[in-house]
Amino acid sequence: MGNDALSAEVDLSHVDYHAVQQSPEFQKLRKTHRSFVFPVLAACLVWYFAYVLLAVYAVEFMSTRVFGSINIAMLLGLAQVVTTFAVTMWYVRWADTHFDPKAEQIRDEIETGVFFDKADEGVAR
Repeated sequence: MGNDALSAEVDLSHVDYHAVQQSPEFQKLRKTHRSFVFPVLAACLVWYFAYVLLAVYAVEFMSTRVFGSINIAMLLGLAQVVTTFAVTMWYVRWADTHFDPKAEQIRDEIETGVFFDKADEGVAR
């Protein structure tokens, strides 16, 4: 999937983007996107700020050696990096299955004019 570039032959000067944004299909797409992104973002920010606050206010705890010269702060810092990659992979998989097909359908309907034919019939407004 993904967003393939539009060919130079497609004329989108007729597109009423406000009507697209107000359509039920686009509103559902936005809701789908936000229902995933905002909770995950909140969780990641809590995790990040917890790490920073622990580093600032729990210095003894963070400097506790786990093995050798590896301490809890280093392990949690590494976990931050791993979390970033895991969340990125999770989002890509989620977008490929939940978000991109709907976005591609809307884009295809706009490019072919089907979207606006539906709007004229009162379906998309």
